[in-house]
Amino acid sequence: MKAVVLAAGQGTRMRPLSESVPKPMLPVADRPLVAHTVDAAIDAGAEEIVLVIGYEGETVRDYFGPEYRGVPVSYALQEEQAGTADAVNAARDHLEGPFAVLNGDNLYDRAAIDRLFDACPAVCAIEVAKPSNYGVLSTDGSGEGCVTGITEKPDDPPTNLANAGAYAFPAAAREWLDVPASERGEHEITDVVARVIDEYETTPITLERWLDVGRPWELLEANEWKLADLDRRIDGDVSEDATIEGAVIVETGATVEPGVVIEGPALIREGASVGPNAYVRGATLVGPDAEIGHAVELKNSVVSRGTSVSHLSYVGDSVLGRNVNVGAGTNVANLRHDDADIRVTVKGERVSTGRRKFGVVAGDGVKTGINTSLTPGLKLESGATTVPGETVERDR
Repeated sequence: MKAVVLAAGQGTRMRPLSESVPKPMLPVADRPLVAHTVDAAIDAGAEEIVLVIGYEGETVRDYFGPEYRGVPVSYALQEEQAGTADAVNAARDHLEGPFAVLNGDNLYDRAAIDRLFDACPAVCAIEVAKPSNYGVLSTDGSGEGCVTGITEKPDDPPTNLANAGAYAFPAAAREWLDVPASERGEHEITDVVARVIDEYETTPITLERWLDVGRPWELLEANEWKLADLDRRIDGDVSEDATIEGAVIVETGATVEPGVVIEGPALIREGASVGPNAYVRGATLVGPDAEIGHAVELKNSVVSRGTSVSHLSYVGDSVLGRNVNVGAGTNVANLRHDDADIRVTVKGERVSTGRRKFGVVAGDGVKTGINTSLTPGLKLESGATTVPGETVERDR
């Protein structure tokens, strides 16, 4: 079976992190987000991966190449963002026989993807507390059941099974991809799913775990998930005077200086340096060639490639883009005095992260002056700067 992996979107809700990197290529543990989906498909037996690309598609091509893990990789270009059915239709010429469709910005438990491939036709679902916020599957209720319908955000949901955006289609579905635009002007893959349900016995595959990574705090959650799966490995240069506790990986070419304490899960990638006397804890990713300076405390954060967090700084529950320079003595606040959930502006609206602790989101090339204070839930656009001693309370 071939697997179509959708990786064409920029991810506007992920801005500023996605301004120059397509959302599927943002870092999650030791690989890009979309690579976790591709790996799940290969582990389930995919004979070929067809990546649908668009925004900054060359970044995807450069990473996967013509072959990945011994499996051929093809590419299909989605010219404009016109919906999920349109994205799969872009891959139409690559398809013959049954095929799977997976979202490149979702994380799935791999056992469920195995079952999805085996059960074709099938649809992945996840049990949710508020199904009215999702597309919801109806089933006949016998055994694992058979899917009898799919309804988008129903007022009276028939089940608590939310559509998780992973499908195994029969070969005939290739001819059904050219669907009309919906009321919101997009060509929806759920229209194809509905026809498959009408014409075939379709199995619901319930996921144990699933994450739609659409907003910056969900990228943090994705890293928390995948870093927790790592096994301890020390390949880099670690001082005898450093303390490494728990599931920590220090990759070849990384350096950990004297006096450093790292409490896993944590991943220190190739070319990165930590310390001296730094404290890294929680689920933390220190990206390639990043620098964590003297007496820095770094907690439960993502630090991207080439970023520097200078001495005597505190960064907690935050996501820092590439080549950010955090000036000495910068402090990130990650907790409100009233203990309410942190809110972040997404596409002009204030949205709850659902997290009691969340710090800042810094786009590529941000620079903070020494002794800057950053309040919870801030977004700093790519290239933004602060002056020494400044307290920043609004996005910039």
